[in-house]
Amino acid sequence: MPTSYKVLGQSIPTQNVLTTVYSVPAGNSAVVSTLSICNQSNINNASYRIAIQKNNVTIASNAYIVFDASVATLDTAFLTLGITLAANDVLSANITSGNSNVSINVFGSEIY
Repeated sequence: MPTSYKVLGQSIPTQNVLTTVYSVPAGNSAVVSTLSICNQSNINNASYRIAIQKNNVTIASNAYIVFDASVATLDTAFLTLGITLAANDVLSANITSGNSNVSINVFGSEIY
């Protein structure tokens, strides 16, 4: 099976809106190796949430893998995870406090 190593997704989520950062294409699977959460504000710390939707199922409490973690002003949090995702699974993020100047980057591989 061919594998493509790449940036899987990038987003600046709107505060308090769960935003899709990466969706696995139909017929593929993926491994998310690393997430970066970069707080570009020099004023406020920011809190964030990360969720995994299995096959586009409605988000419930059990979907969150990070819940209201904090990243300081002008700092970046790196999460090295190794999450395996199937076709149509979705990784979503939400900024819950601070500001909406936080970027989320997802790195990993897609398997065709």
